[in-house]
Amino acid sequence: MASGKKKKGQEDFPKDNFISEQRITDTLEINYMPYAMSVIVSRAIPEIDGFKPSHRKLLYTMYQMGLIKGDRIKSANVVGQTMKLNPHGDQAIYETMVRLTEGNEALLVPFVDSKGNFGKVYSKDMAYAAARYTEVKLSPVCREIFKDIDKNTVDFVDNYDSSMQEPLLLPTTFPNILVNPNQGIAVGMASSFCGFNLKEVCDTAIAYIKGKPDWLSNLKAPDFSTGGAILYNEAEINKIYETGRGSVKLRAKYRYIKEESVIEIYEIPYSTTIEAIVDKIISLIKSGKVKEITDIRDETDLNGLKITMDIRKSADPDMLMHKLFSMTPLSDSVSCNFNLLVKGSPVTLGIEGILREWTDFRMDSVKRRISFDIDKKSERYHLLEGLSKILLDIDKAIAIIRNTEKEVDVVPNLMAGFDIDEVQAEYIAEIKLRNINKEYILKRVSEMSELYDEIVDLKGTLESDRKIKNIICKELAEVSKKYGKDRKTEILTGEDTKIIKPEEMVADYGIRLFLTKHNYFKKISLVSMRSAGAQKLKDDDEIVGEGETTNKSDILFFSDKRAVYKLKANDIPDCKASSLGEYLNNILGMEEDERILAFIAAEDYSGMLVFGYDNGKMAKVPLSVYDSSRKKLIKGYSAKGNLIKILRIQEDTDVVLVRDSDKAMLINTELIPLMTTKSAAGVTAYTLKKNSLVSRICLKDEFESENAEFYRAAKIPGTGRFIADEDKDKNDISRQMKLFE
Repeated sequence: MASGKKKKGQEDFPKDNFISEQRITDTLEINYMPYAMSVIVSRAIPEIDGFKPSHRKLLYTMYQMGLIKGDRIKSANVVGQTMKLNPHGDQAIYETMVRLTEGNEALLVPFVDSKGNFGKVYSKDMAYAAARYTEVKLSPVCREIFKDIDKNTVDFVDNYDSSMQEPLLLPTTFPNILVNPNQGIAVGMASSFCGFNLKEVCDTAIAYIKGKPDWLSNLKAPDFSTGGAILYNEAEINKIYETGRGSVKLRAKYRYIKEESVIEIYEIPYSTTIEAIVDKIISLIKSGKVKEITDIRDETDLNGLKITMDIRKSADPDMLMHKLFSMTPLSDSVSCNFNLLVKGSPVTLGIEGILREWTDFRMDSVKRRISFDIDKKSERYHLLEGLSKILLDIDKAIAIIRNTEKEVDVVPNLMAGFDIDEVQAEYIAEIKLRNINKEYILKRVSEMSELYDEIVDLKGTLESDRKIKNIICKELAEVSKKYGKDRKTEILTGEDTKIIKPEEMVADYGIRLFLTKHNYFKKISLVSMRSAGAQKLKDDDEIVGEGETTNKSDILFFSDKRAVYKLKANDIPDCKASSLGEYLNNILGMEEDERILAFIAAEDYSGMLVFGYDNGKMAKVPLSVYDSSRKKLIKGYSAKGNLIKILRIQEDTDVVLVRDSDKAMLINTELIPLMTTKSAAGVTAYTLKKNSLVSRICLKDEFESENAEFYRAAKIPGTGRFIADEDKDKNDISRQMKLFE
């Protein structure tokens, strides 16, 4: 503290009062764990009734407001009332409501009947309207969510300020935890429930309770509100059912309108949005990876979701869609992590475990309801029992009341006069004068026999788990019949689930490739070549390599920096002869001063590559050593000389080596040993004098001579023979060409 006089009220506090040492584990336990547990237990993880606290508080508020019947009211009103139970911002409450509405289409069984714009779960751009513009009430299915909640079926606790009470759970008559999708991220754990069809869930629950579960028969597969199709994988479904973890593969549904050359996508996976799909397809079109689509637009309207694509008449719609399935969110996975709270503790359960816990919960609710009914009927029976004693002498009861001087003595006098207790006497004393007649009393007393039978029956039910389970099954059957609907998500099996590999979807057609000295590369279809004119090049450029292959090939580019680059022919845009082509420095990510010397087109990586260098060395390696997923290979060939030729051969063959412009040598490549590494230096094939170089290497058929055998060497290294003048003229030896494959 700065020197000087202390201000009034200031004191010297020891430093220890503010700073103390504490073990990090203690800090986590004291400060962090309460927060973590609060998020897990009170916010992010659903409970056995299928709701998070925010859902439960909202729906219970609407129930208390009488919105299970009658007209809709403004959402803003509901949001305001909910804040009595949920003291968070009104926007957070409204967002919770939006997801529960029928209009948002996020749930298979929506709980809120809505009017107005609530957005769509399948669109991030279709924003919901403000709460003051929309109206809501509870959906009819909520009668099953709140059934008998006033009969002590669940526990109630005080709200945050103890001004009212709220239920800990809702006594839902069906396993809502399995019906509607639910996701949450807590601290150190998460939860992700996919939805299942209501009818299938009810049938499965009934079969389980009766001890006859056939999981795959009753609960076929998950179901989603956005429809689509599931690529059925029995092993993965079994894994989800047994462990509560796994994923399902979803695919969009489409129709092809041949007359208009249009594909309409009308159902998409639950886990994606229209915008994500459209943006990805546009990106693929711009990059040239999808060439069959000429236009794409979002035509979603009040009739539902629709993405429309105009395609070329020559395009195969089914093959195009398979390509899009593999490259866009039109095919997506939904993860399952059935993590829920059971008696306040998070646990991950499979379908059987969830149904076991739900059945126990539901049995407890039904028993509590029956106990409540027994208590109420017993109270009624007790009152009527006292009333029956008055039947013996109504006049005496009237006389007792008439002759009692003080009001407070009426009940004690009736108790003494008829040997009844205070509750019975109070009930009799409250009977209206008009009802103190024999007919009224006989009618009331006649209820006793019926009440007695009901009480006996209820007690018998309460003591029998079998009867309790029968009640639950009956309620499940009623829910299934009343609210069940057909599946929205189609199940694809067999051939329909086949995933076509990307290489199978590549259009297969013949192409001709051209490489120029300045690193320009052209891919022209053979169809276009028929009507093509002269190849357009820059003024100082020239073609140094060309070859013919198919659009499914891989193209290997060999640079003067010993790097080998790989591209799929399909990834290179088609062009015309009048185009300069693609600049390889851009598409390969080459160095600024790097130059491509040659290229090889490889479909199956069979055969061998023969490398020829200007210093007379030659190397032979299997083409398969370049079969790699990497886009760039460093040290792709030997650095012992300047590369002048690469030959691809299927088997050993004759090649001609030309020294400078005066000598030639013919050898068979079997003389060159096969190496196993791509950067092998090889062997000396041509013995050169000082300042001499090998200027040209070509196949025997490419060297024009009437007596090519004259130049053959039986072994290597060799020195070659002088080229005859006529052979020099035929082969234009003076140019010292560097050729291509």
